[in-house]
Amino acid sequence: MLKRLKSKYLKYPLLGIGILITGAILFVFSVYLGAWGKLPSKNELADFEYQRASEVYTADSVLIGKYYLNDRQPIEYSEFPKYLVEALISIEDERYYDHLGIDYPSLLRVGFKTILMQDQSSGGGSTITQQLAKNLYPRRERKKTNITVNKVKEMIIASRLEGIFSKDEILTHYLNTVSFGDNTFGIESASLKFFNKKTNQLNIEEASVLVGMLKATYGYNPRVYPERSLARRNLVLQSMVNNDFLLEVEKDSLTAIPLKLNYRKYDYTDGIAPYFREEVRKKLIKWAKSENEKGNEYNIYTSGLKIYTTINYKMQVMAEEAMKKHMGKLQKSFEESYGKKAPWIRNKKLVEKAVRATPHYKKLLKNKLSTSEIWDSLSQKRSMTLTDWSGDKTVNASVIDSVQHYMKFLNTGSMAINPETGAVQTWIGGIDFKRFKFDHVAQAQRQVGSTFKPIVYTAALETGIPPCAYFSAREVEYENLKGWSPSNSGKKDEAYLNYSMEQALSNSVNTVAVKVLEATGIENVLAQAKKMGVFSKLPNQPSVALGTGQIYLNELAGVYASYVNNGKAVLPYLIESITNQNDSLLVDFEPKRARNRAFSKQTEQIMLEMMKSTINSGTAKRIRSTYKLTNDIAGKTGTTQNNKDAWFVALTPRLVHITWVGLDNHEIGFKSTSLGQGANAALPIFASWYQQLNKHKEFNYITKARFEKPNPFVLDQLNCEPVKRDGFFKRLFTNPKKKKSKRFKGQ
Repeated sequence: MLKRLKSKYLKYPLLGIGILITGAILFVFSVYLGAWGKLPSKNELADFEYQRASEVYTADSVLIGKYYLNDRQPIEYSEFPKYLVEALISIEDERYYDHLGIDYPSLLRVGFKTILMQDQSSGGGSTITQQLAKNLYPRRERKKTNITVNKVKEMIIASRLEGIFSKDEILTHYLNTVSFGDNTFGIESASLKFFNKKTNQLNIEEASVLVGMLKATYGYNPRVYPERSLARRNLVLQSMVNNDFLLEVEKDSLTAIPLKLNYRKYDYTDGIAPYFREEVRKKLIKWAKSENEKGNEYNIYTSGLKIYTTINYKMQVMAEEAMKKHMGKLQKSFEESYGKKAPWIRNKKLVEKAVRATPHYKKLLKNKLSTSEIWDSLSQKRSMTLTDWSGDKTVNASVIDSVQHYMKFLNTGSMAINPETGAVQTWIGGIDFKRFKFDHVAQAQRQVGSTFKPIVYTAALETGIPPCAYFSAREVEYENLKGWSPSNSGKKDEAYLNYSMEQALSNSVNTVAVKVLEATGIENVLAQAKKMGVFSKLPNQPSVALGTGQIYLNELAGVYASYVNNGKAVLPYLIESITNQNDSLLVDFEPKRARNRAFSKQTEQIMLEMMKSTINSGTAKRIRSTYKLTNDIAGKTGTTQNNKDAWFVALTPRLVHITWVGLDNHEIGFKSTSLGQGANAALPIFASWYQQLNKHKEFNYITKARFEKPNPFVLDQLNCEPVKRDGFFKRLFTNPKKKKSKRFKGQ
């Protein structure tokens, strides 16, 4: 009777267990067969490829940026420090070398403690191989009902991975695919981001920080939660002791080391040379498109390309520092010069025009709101962050307030190139890429002002006008040009003065520049500009002598290179070469230089001497007096009408540097010429930067270079009085306040 009773009570539980086991086996088998979604085959697993970030390097081999969908830079197992692997195994998978992808003791522990006893501290049961499976095939569904399916899938994939790859290969794939948060994948990208060093340069405590992040990439992020990260790092070190990878005494000394990051964010808007990197990206897309048309499949975001550029890292860093230092001070002076009568405050039509150009206005207009409704909406104040040179500030402001705030900002563009090749050394497209995406080097065509005058004088010399020819500085009203009358902002008695071409150029005398153009002929000047590399369309008008033509900054740099490159213009270029992920060369870019001289050797030497005078005694003399630069430098300042654009061009034997400063809104200029002239608004950026170059011996090949000595004949041609005054009787019968009236004959 008792026996029957026992049999009766055991029968049903055993039957239930049998059904559960059978059901579990059938469930696993159904997952294996693909009833819950197709599983990757062994061939697919063996052939998977990483999506690799493309890397951008400077000429001096500094990684300055990446292009990616997922920030990943795969590396080989040999590049993993021994203690990195030991730390990973200690904290994530102690029996890694003893199982074949599935750690059954850990599964039992999870089953009993975590599920039955609800002990959340018991940890998970996933092995490194299972985690790799999850990295390769991320879970699409996060619902609780799919957890079991996902776990079984990962176990099957893990078993297949163990049959394909060695343990070292699995570790390699895992560390190259695992996420570290912030769209960063793989140990190499994480190492560069958090410690600014490659994985093989990590020390043991740094490796432990990164390994510790894997449990919760945000919760243990050392930048966001340093205290949590430090505690987790120390736990990793203790795990290494527990697994005999580290001595207790070593652990004690390591845990005493404070957490120290060297964080570098390889972000689109942040970091060094963002405008340059964006221009490189545009050129890469064009290159990849042309290669794809040839049958070569390259994707700049996933192919792991290595782009070696021309830019010099240290020079760029110093250039950006010089720009920020000057522009911050200039912005303050600019705003103070206008005071409460500033156009962004008083000129309602100007503000309304700027507001109508915003996406906010256009969106409301598209939604068919009335004008009054749109302005009411844009006038609503809310909490927002506004940026100025002192930093970000959270304020209560409207969209209109924001427009008024940003429309007053001065902007800039500057670049330095090697005049022999055109290789770009520095590139600053604006004051802040995050706020102002427009690139003033490659995208902006601005009036170049007096920086065009050397082209006029070059054409004059080429047509046979001697450098010691004299031209009156007196204002002229040109009858056949609707009374156009270019003027100067110089001496009161200028109507009586006659300038040599050298003196007129170095002091940027407008009236003389127009007369030199008239004597040379507009067509000759335009032809000379084209020979020197100007490809922008220039106005066929006498005002072109004063720089009313609009030219790109990088275009102007290539033009000026001809003065220190044997009369040959260059086309500035940014990329030296591109390799694939294995460092095999894909393309090598050759400099694009003019084949023929644009002017004679004699003209080249004369023009350089004239532009040296600009630096030594002319409009750019503060290079010597204020900034105490004694280097060999020639140059030209430029200021356009109504002080809208300020320019400075610096020529050295091995460097051409161009700077522009102004506002994106062409209707706003500097309040005064003293503030907005090229010598004050643009020149200091170059001068401060060059001062820094002088302090570093590695740039001696640039800063200590000397111009070629002009031949005696050139010096003899320039040996004349810089200025001649009209004779007594001519002065007596000349009214300096009355403009001379005549017809312009240079067309």
